[in-house]
Amino acid sequence: MKKTIGGLSVLLEGNNKHKAIIFIHGFPYDHSMWQAQIDAFSEAYYCIAYDVRGLGNSSVGDGQFTMESFVDDLERIIDELQLETPIICGFSMGGYITLRALERMEAKFSAVILCDTASHADNNEGKINRSEIIQRINARGFPSFAKNFIARCYGDVYKKAHKEEVAKRIAKSIKYNSIGVKGCILAMISRNDTTAYLSSINIPTLVLCGENDTITPPDTMRAMAEKIKGATFVLLKDSAHMSVVENSTDANEAIKAFLAKL
Repeated sequence: MKKTIGGLSVLLEGNNKHKAIIFIHGFPYDHSMWQAQIDAFSEAYYCIAYDVRGLGNSSVGDGQFTMESFVDDLERIIDELQLETPIICGFSMGGYITLRALERMEAKFSAVILCDTASHADNNEGKINRSEIIQRINARGFPSFAKNFIARCYGDVYKKAHKEEVAKRIAKSIKYNSIGVKGCILAMISRNDTTAYLSSINIPTLVLCGENDTITPPDTMRAMAEKIKGATFVLLKDSAHMSVVENSTDANEAIKAFLAKL
């Protein structure tokens, strides 16, 4: 079932009396990247996956987004659906939202899953790189950037074996409104650094990373996991940045084992 909450397109799957898991996608994707996880867990859990503002079918508005406004959106979903301490699962940009949400309101959650993401904010070089992306989008349009960036997110083995799936993902993303896309980039540029908070996280934590991820490399993610008390780190084989899609079988097994311990 789909529902609109505060201009956000929200997918609801499973029994709302079960424990809730909120899935937050990365850039420049939408909730559908979590389909393998929703299929695997919606029988035993109440699965919520929404399109981050500016992407998918969610509202674009003026495109003036911040990481704080993204967390506000998440909090509104939790409150409107009356979710009691849901599990939160964030991938890449969704991980940035997740980490800031924990920093602001950890008591609202019972566990966290961080997938191919990072706690550190952009350094000066990173901010300049993202600014140049906005300039390229303004000059050449979003489709050109999306094709190249999304292709970088997948490993070569997966791209070769799943050409059609990757092509469909690109075709879907290039239709997004460039105002919303640039708003997401601005939110990532201006996000705060949550590294100092990692040692304060006091809920069960699972950290997943693709072994061939070049965007958020395994060494970076392992170091992040080591800062979180009691965190479990799992390296997913045969996958790059889109690990939960490329190797959904192992990702789901790791999530299943983690949830079983809660």
